[in-house]
Amino acid sequence: MKRIGKLYFRYGTMGSAKTAMLLTQAYNFEERQMEYLCFKPVIDTREQRNVIRSRIGIERECRWIYPDTDLYSELRHIFEQTLSLPSWLLVDEAQFLSAAQVEQLARVTDDFGCNVMCYGLRTDFKTHLFEGSRRLFEIADSIEEIKSTCSCGRKTIVNARIDSAGNIITEGEQVEIGGNDKYMAVCRKCWSNKRVEKEMRNTLPFSDGEI
Repeated sequence: MKRIGKLYFRYGTMGSAKTAMLLTQAYNFEERQMEYLCFKPVIDTREQRNVIRSRIGIERECRWIYPDTDLYSELRHIFEQTLSLPSWLLVDEAQFLSAAQVEQLARVTDDFGCNVMCYGLRTDFKTHLFEGSRRLFEIADSIEEIKSTCSCGRKTIVNARIDSAGNIITEGEQVEIGGNDKYMAVCRKCWSNKRVEKEMRNTLPFSDGEI
């Protein structure tokens, strides 16, 4: 009987433990002796080795996904070589996938019966959808939000980019890799208020302390 797989998308803001959840899932598969493969877009340059690492210190080896990687062809090759594929594929930083790569993962699910679980951000620091996230929202079988809390108590939904002084940045390239030194997860209200305050400071004719 042919396996039936699903394409999953689990999304949350930075610091919501997405990667830790992926690695915990990998550990559970190992405990149950279930085969799986981990993938990660190479655009995330914080790691020098092909590993997925959580802030809490756990890690697993992974396969790099390059901008020109055809995931369907790569996984079909594995299938032809082994006559089988792992039951699960775990993909970290899925927001950096292209729309075509998300569609390739969907084909792997449909043709080979693999379950593909993608973890990633929903939007960038300007609150715009990433390409990979948009396509996952459009075609994933299952979508789940990983929630976290802003310092004010509301749910975080914005991955705010900050400068060295902690001011929120609203202009720049969509992709700039960084951690707590460059980003903070906040709710929409805090993001809006801090953005307005910053813009107002930039347009005032006097600097701080002047009258």
